[in-house]
Amino acid sequence: MKRALIISPYFAPSNAADMQRVRMSLPFYREFDWEVEVVCVAEKYTDAVFDYLLNESVPNDIKIHRINALSKKITYKFGLGSIALRSLWHYKAFVNKLLNKEKFDLIFFSTTQFPVCVLGPYWKRKFGIPYVIDIQDPWFTNYYEDKPKHKRPKKYWFSYRLDKYLEPIAMKSVSGLMAVSDAYMEDLTIRYPHLLKVPRATITFGGFKKDLEIASKHNSNFKLSFNKIPDYRHIVYVGRGGFDMQRAVMILMKAFKEGLKSFPEKFKILRFHFIGTSYAPLGSGQKTLLSVAEKLGVGDYVTEQTDRISFYESIYNLQNADALFIPGHEKPAYTASKMYPYIMTEKPIIAVFNLESSAAQSLIACKAGFVADILDFKKSIIEIKFFLKNIAEDKAFEIETDWNEFEQYRAKATTKKQCDLFDDALKIS
Repeated sequence: MKRALIISPYFAPSNAADMQRVRMSLPFYREFDWEVEVVCVAEKYTDAVFDYLLNESVPNDIKIHRINALSKKITYKFGLGSIALRSLWHYKAFVNKLLNKEKFDLIFFSTTQFPVCVLGPYWKRKFGIPYVIDIQDPWFTNYYEDKPKHKRPKKYWFSYRLDKYLEPIAMKSVSGLMAVSDAYMEDLTIRYPHLLKVPRATITFGGFKKDLEIASKHNSNFKLSFNKIPDYRHIVYVGRGGFDMQRAVMILMKAFKEGLKSFPEKFKILRFHFIGTSYAPLGSGQKTLLSVAEKLGVGDYVTEQTDRISFYESIYNLQNADALFIPGHEKPAYTASKMYPYIMTEKPIIAVFNLESSAAQSLIACKAGFVADILDFKKSIIEIKFFLKNIAEDKAFEIETDWNEFEQYRAKATTKKQCDLFDDALKIS
């Protein structure tokens, strides 16, 4: 049995999206000859939304090491709130002690808190242990360079320069790369051609049946984030918003506005709910999606709750919707990490993606929802208008998901792909 040490600053019961791959994979690593341990930051040092039911999905025999970090209350005064930077020294000290005592074959960084990945080459030099990095989002990116300041993330000037400096350090001696999108991998190999010789794999997040079972088991503890008026038809999205999601929402809202004009009696019963759209502290998020509807004059039909909700409460809200909406991005690299729980709820799905994205291709291949082309504005508006009309008329949707096709996206199948990559990484080390 080979052993991997997983570095994931956020972990259960944190509701952070970037720890979900590891959490859903933990029950399956041993089936593919890997034993794993996780090193994460202790709850009191994180700034996440917590869902303690997530602990029910973590096997009891998995060892979880929880380390300290600098308090955000202190570092925030100096403009540093990143959990990666606050925990970097503590990661180095703790893992050094662990590796001096125990033997691990591989270190796996699975996080979007990328600065911790610079410890990979350090541990490789010191202990001779290869490392694999999971690229769930772009690390260094020029995407925001031509965007106005109000559309850039907070502290963009600092993070841009930090990422530009740290990424090449981590990539110089990496033994394997995992990414949720082919496009992310292509960008990295253009910047670092030597990565073409490194084992690589595009692996999406998996669908985890146990999550729906846990949500059903505890549904009496949850509340809806929208007012479910019985005579209305509720279309729900749970996930981050942002200016880069506005084009997809614009297409949806324009289709609704045209439908409202053509079939007012039918369309007036539709309500749209965007939930948990901001990573900002509770009560301080900017409503970037509602503003699109307001500009079109249909804001009365839309609610946006910026405050994040717990993971299983998210599933509960999806299960109580009449239909689901998944906004995408113009760039084909974008992939929706929460897409598979959407599919597993077996609700009608409207998605607006670049059709070349892996998310769009997965939905289409599984026949799990309607996918509109974010690059074809006029056609998508016409198609979504028709889809919304069917929802408004409460026509019986027969979900024809191809579950055989979907098997490759389940957590067990995606974990096997991870383990295959780990094995390949060992071969070149």
